[in-house]
Amino acid sequence: MMEEMAKVIRCDNQGWVTVEVQVKNACNHCDNSESCGTSAVSKAFSPKVQEFSIPSDTHYEPGELLRLGLPESVILKAAALVYLMPLLGLFIGAMLASLISYQMGLISSDLFVIPFALVGAFLFWRLAKTKARQMESLSQPIILSHLGHSI
Repeated sequence: MMEEMAKVIRCDNQGWVTVEVQVKNACNHCDNSESCGTSAVSKAFSPKVQEFSIPSDTHYEPGELLRLGLPESVILKAAALVYLMPLLGLFIGAMLASLISYQMGLISSDLFVIPFALVGAFLFWRLAKTKARQMESLSQPIILSHLGHSI
């Protein structure tokens, strides 16, 4: 289970807690290094905090810290969808174009196959993106523990 610290922003009476999570960078050195080019890009384009609501039976005060958890399987499935599905679409599009050109008696040309492959990759990417969004909406992080107020 992947764990992350979150700060409570607000808690309503309907069982929802709004939390704020600090977004971490991939290499975990971007906040420390001023000479890294990737750090400049990361600071320019990525948000520093992410805010979302999660269900809770307990009432929390604003400013309290919570430890949240999300199963790794959710992240692995989403990554597989987003990275592998376009690749599959690329191959299927190329095979479909080759099959069509063979059935029509055309010489299999790269100028005919490449557009089909790219369209297949794009269509499968859109499908994967839609499925990843559905998976994300169905998988909510859970509150693992209450850590109290920050110092």
